[in-house]
Amino acid sequence: MKKINLITAALLFLSSFFLFSCGNATKDSNGSSVEKKEISVGFSPGPYSDLFKKTIQPALEKKGYKIKIVEFTDWVTPNLALANKEIDANIYQNTLYRQNFCDTKGVDLTASFSVPTAALGLFSDKYKVQNVDELKAQLQPGGIVSVPNDAVNLARSLRFLRSLGLLTIKSTVDDKNATENDIDENPFQLKIVPLEAAQLPRSLDGSALAVIPGNYAISSGLKLSSSIVGETLPPELFIWFVVRTENADQQFVKDAQEAYESEEFKNYFENPDNEFDRFQRPQWYVDKWNIQNR
Repeated sequence: MKKINLITAALLFLSSFFLFSCGNATKDSNGSSVEKKEISVGFSPGPYSDLFKKTIQPALEKKGYKIKIVEFTDWVTPNLALANKEIDANIYQNTLYRQNFCDTKGVDLTASFSVPTAALGLFSDKYKVQNVDELKAQLQPGGIVSVPNDAVNLARSLRFLRSLGLLTIKSTVDDKNATENDIDENPFQLKIVPLEAAQLPRSLDGSALAVIPGNYAISSGLKLSSSIVGETLPPELFIWFVVRTENADQQFVKDAQEAYESEEFKNYFENPDNEFDRFQRPQWYVDKWNIQNR
């Protein structure tokens, strides 16, 4: 009988240790499972942390969560911190970037739900134009175009420039992996210069044009409405709430999604004083609230 009790106790200890080490749950004084209530959420520079602080954090705190916001300055560290269990979620990346990161770094992260997203914009201090046609009429050959230097957003920027008729990409190349070396037709002899995304707003002083991700544009003080033209986002380029796959079914993920889908979030987001009119709404948002992208 004593041997059975010892085995049972050992199994209970190992079970408790596994749950704690994976971060899925903790135990109360009675040994019952308790959902995770202290949540750390990571962000890169931009509007997503502000949206979260104004709308999602208060909603989660009403449900008893203690929220810690962790700000990062790049696009790599937030995923490393998530994979290493230093944070519980992050909100800054699209599914193409996440998949590329998981494949190259060997980590297991899940995109849980999409959120309204600030797309790429084409900015210029040199050309004061209202649209791409005006730009083409004034664009001088040989101008520098600064773009993000990470693989996913470099290729994305080239596809964006192609959609504007400023260049083409070789047909023999997968355009999701294109680099500046894969440009085919370049009628304006543009010089594509990849830079760290955080440096792009400052590059406007020395560039003819800059393709700047919306979050970095906003964090630098640029308004999305000041861009010559903005990107039209396909579903895979919306920003997602990302967690470790082991936590994908946790209650905090469901509660965060409920907060993003709430009327309180919609009212704040649609308030014209908050200047989110150039953001693009994911399809679930359009369907739920019958509000179209502009």
